[in-house]
Amino acid sequence: MSHSAPAAAKTLLITAGPTHEPIDAVRFLGNRSSGRLGVALADEAARRGWAVTLLLGPVTRTPSDSRVRVVRFRTCADLEALLAEEAPKCRVLVMAAAVADYRPKVDPAFFGGKFRRKNEKLTLELEPTPDLLAQVAAKRKPDQLLVGFALEPREELLASARQKLERKKIDMVVGNPLETMDGESIEAIVLGKDGTEVRTGGVLSKTEFAPWLMTIIEQRSGRAG
Repeated sequence: MSHSAPAAAKTLLITAGPTHEPIDAVRFLGNRSSGRLGVALADEAARRGWAVTLLLGPVTRTPSDSRVRVVRFRTCADLEALLAEEAPKCRVLVMAAAVADYRPKVDPAFFGGKFRRKNEKLTLELEPTPDLLAQVAAKRKPDQLLVGFALEPREELLASARQKLERKKIDMVVGNPLETMDGESIEAIVLGKDGTEVRTGGVLSKTEFAPWLMTIIEQRSGRAG
């Protein structure tokens, strides 16, 4: 396949890694996302000539390709602000970050210190975080391609991925099983809003999966709009 699309059409925004939602100045709610897949996609896209911006959460892994522009975030609120700034500029958005569904509803005064241990129960109230991908989809440009991810138990994967595709009004969803998180490999299915389904046909390492998915993205981005 040719990788010679016009430069203006090859702007890619990727989100990767977890969010850390603060409980106090030192504690947070988070998840085991390593950012490995998003970083691999960024490197592969840069190799193919895309102008890549990677919004990267609190992980140690970083791209090896110096052409990838990396912008860091920590919380869902951080990422929300970055997406508002960066998403309108991109041709393709790949939302691979594992954004927390809930965050502690904590008095900001606690952020200057920490909870002290006591011999009694502590109850945290959680509030839902905003649906960042749906926010971007609501303001999208006609020629943008939006790609989401669905991490689900195997027995629920296909149904959940289809629901996410319709609910968020995006173009593609990459469905992958729960064991993918923080793992070295992935076995996935890509669902398109046109009803197409493409499977990896087995387990791939995440470095092998990156070119596989980028080829699909390039094919679809050429038809977007």
